[in-house]
Amino acid sequence: MKWQLCKSSALTAVLILGITLAAQAGGINSNAGTSAFSFLKINPGARAVGMGGAYTGLADDELAFYYNPAGLSSIEERRFVGDYISYFADMQSGMVGLVVPVGIDRVVGFHVSYLNYGTFTETDVAGNTLGDFGGGDILFGVSGAMRYRYNWQLGATMKFIYQKIQDFSATGLAADLGARYSRERGRIAFGAMVQNLGFQMTSLGDEKDKLPLTFRGGVAAQPTGLNVTLAADLIMPVDNDPVLAVGGEYFEFKPLYVRLGWNSFGSNYRTADSQDSWAGLGIGVGFDIKEFQISYAFAPGAELGDSHRITFTGGI
Repeated sequence: MKWQLCKSSALTAVLILGITLAAQAGGINSNAGTSAFSFLKINPGARAVGMGGAYTGLADDELAFYYNPAGLSSIEERRFVGDYISYFADMQSGMVGLVVPVGIDRVVGFHVSYLNYGTFTETDVAGNTLGDFGGGDILFGVSGAMRYRYNWQLGATMKFIYQKIQDFSATGLAADLGARYSRERGRIAFGAMVQNLGFQMTSLGDEKDKLPLTFRGGVAAQPTGLNVTLAADLIMPVDNDPVLAVGGEYFEFKPLYVRLGWNSFGSNYRTADSQDSWAGLGIGVGFDIKEFQISYAFAPGAELGDSHRITFTGGI
């Protein structure tokens, strides 16, 4: 009985996490919460989140680890990224990564990301408190990217995923495949990506779940004569409704950058009678300090609370 209660607590916690990250509104998609490793859906990077997550076509920096690995080949020197997220419901997430050129128009990259669920209270069927337990996820990724001729970039990331909650664990393997095409000296770029193509090797429960397979397409443009970059993405997860993301970055006052974006998924954070109309908005700023940039983004989440991201990037 003790084992069964513990197992139920662990699986319930994962289910709550999955639904929290998948959708929160009345009218939840029937497939929401059905995929394993829900933390794979958390958007990292203050620059990207400040632009509403519209980054598949832009993806010209270290955040390409997540949004489109093809964009890593835009990086011509050894670079690093560190990202921290204060997420909903006391969850915390982060990422560190390194990009290394290995020849003309080729790079390799390595990154580690994690999610800490926080603390849950375990009870028995009678409601008696048995104690606290926690859990989290960690991902190890290896990427490769290259330029094909001048305009095309291709990239891939292989990911090993480990999840642990209470005394139970799960593992998985996944791949991200991306392509990016740019023209007008990079002022216009198009990107496409398939994300989380893979499977669970072991699971927390008796059955293995599918991974949150997602298809992304995006465009980014810097209009001639304007100090602004505009971007838009269409994101199609197999376990939820399509998402539209739009955003922009204004850099008239370099080394200061101002970012603003919107993501249609934010409507899922509101309950039916919510008066909060800001969910889905992204607001951010960035600042260059020599070879480094520090960025911050704020994303309101209605009844879930707000999330904050800080990202630090630079050359080494």
